[in-house]
Amino acid sequence: MGYDAKLKVWRGDNGSGALQDFTVEANEGEVVLDLIHRLQATQAPDLAVRWNCKAGKCGSCSAEVNGRPRLLCMTRMSVFDEDETITVTPMRTFPVIRDLVTDVSYNYTKAREIPSFTPPKDLEPGDYRMQQVDVERSQEFRKCIECFLCQNTCHVVRDHEENKTAFAGPRFLMRIAELEMHPLDVADRSDEAQTEHGLGFCNITKCCTDVCPEGIHITDNALIPMKERVADRRYDPIVWLGNKLFRRGEN
Repeated sequence: MGYDAKLKVWRGDNGSGALQDFTVEANEGEVVLDLIHRLQATQAPDLAVRWNCKAGKCGSCSAEVNGRPRLLCMTRMSVFDEDETITVTPMRTFPVIRDLVTDVSYNYTKAREIPSFTPPKDLEPGDYRMQQVDVERSQEFRKCIECFLCQNTCHVVRDHEENKTAFAGPRFLMRIAELEMHPLDVADRSDEAQTEHGLGFCNITKCCTDVCPEGIHITDNALIPMKERVADRRYDPIVWLGNKLFRRGEN
């Protein structure tokens, strides 16, 4: 049975904007994106919203619902009371283009800064061999749909715009961790993660893990292991001595 849902939707651009009140029909089994589409069709044809698959796999419809970063297509209306006002706003960390659409180019800039997979030079593609445990370890990270909700909720850049130049964010630190754990990748990424991509800024609050629609354990399985590798490299006396001896042998 349908009912009239109360929405507050942010309208505006990078210069100015405000929340506007709407009443939109809601039906059983619908998600927030259904109501946004109905709002476009009936009351606000110029409302800008980014979406594509409506199946939780493209990551396009990222926004904030009642202040929490979510995918609009995966946020069911049934989780709200019928008399509750639902507030839909754009992702706060990124500049607004218009209405619910934000400029997420920061993320693509950071993606280009991550060195790609680097196998041994003498290893032919047909010679790649991996243990199943290594496949499973990195497979979790490959579930990422790049919705950038983790990037949006990370307070390192959410509350400190000035950190964006030095901090890659959880999505791309996870990419570094994936490559660092890959048995066929020969690039040394630990120091670079700390010095070039801002791993030290992360204080493991797990807010990125909390909002991940794919349920990836970003903090526990990627960021903390990377921090442990960096700590071993820099502060473990045995590792320090080994590095000293290894470098001495090179000279």
